[in-house]
Amino acid sequence: MACRCDSHREDRHAASHRGARRGGARSGERRRKTMGQIDEPVEPAGGEPELRRSISLWQMTLYGAGGMLGAGIYGLIGQVAGEMGSAIWLAFALSLVAAGLTGLSYASLGSRYPRAGGAAYITQRAYRRSLLTHVVGLTVACSGLTSIAAGARVVGENLQALPAFEGLPTGALAFVYVAIVGAIAYRGIRESMWANVALTLMEAGGLLLVIAVSLPYWGSANLMEFPARPETEAGLPLVFLAQGIVLTFYAFIGFEDTLNVAEELKNPRRNLPLGLVMALVLTVVIYMSVAISAVSVVPWQELAEASAPLAEVVARAAPWFPAWVFIVITVFAVANTGLINYITTSRL
Repeated sequence: MACRCDSHREDRHAASHRGARRGGARSGERRRKTMGQIDEPVEPAGGEPELRRSISLWQMTLYGAGGMLGAGIYGLIGQVAGEMGSAIWLAFALSLVAAGLTGLSYASLGSRYPRAGGAAYITQRAYRRSLLTHVVGLTVACSGLTSIAAGARVVGENLQALPAFEGLPTGALAFVYVAIVGAIAYRGIRESMWANVALTLMEAGGLLLVIAVSLPYWGSANLMEFPARPETEAGLPLVFLAQGIVLTFYAFIGFEDTLNVAEELKNPRRNLPLGLVMALVLTVVIYMSVAISAVSVVPWQELAEASAPLAEVVARAAPWFPAWVFIVITVFAVANTGLINYITTSRL
């Protein structure tokens, strides 16, 4: 009898042990599944139409660079010169740290959740609050529309400076610009990407022109000369360094737009982080080279007072170069920014 009871106890113990192992296995499987859902890229659900993956790595790189290489750098150099003197390049180098950390965060989230909604979709995944998601999406949309409107006015004013458009109303020129850029964005992502590639090469060409004509002047300026401040007798106060970094960080704004086209990117897990990092590196190299070129040709005191700093640099380094070309390059730079804002807003 005692043997039979012992046998029953052993059987119950073995069954309990097997059940615990099965339960533990199921629990582990659930944990692995949950972690897998977090780690794996989220693809569109079966009932939703998936956007066509047609964007290559180099197109993504130029898309990110085009978003950053906007018209801002053409006027930003003068403002930064007033804060940093001839050490403009230092402000760009330091602001890359902040831009790089933010960019890596965008790259990590975008490669994990490659959806067209961008920041709005990630907000929904993180907080599960529809109101917050709509607020984020509306904020991004308002930012894009405001940028398009401001860019349209800049385009109209710049075109009026050309003989072919002299006398035409700014509003009419701005309307035509908005209609053309909107038509390209409406046509499709493939056409929009090719237009972005062309416009990015044009606006980058303007900055490369500044570098090329200024190369003979490199080495003629002290690249660590800071403005004299009554608050200090030696060195640059941290507060002015911070102001220079904040100003130059503005020149990197635009990389966040890559998040909204992640769903249309080939192999987003690999190509989104790689393309974003390559775009940041390409942009900072151009910015630092332009900064060194500008202070090498024009003293930073005069650069800070110039209404069109880079145009002044080209005028002094290459007087033979036609001034109207720089106006056209500015129009292309603004048009590219507007096209990217159209694409971003349409994918929310």
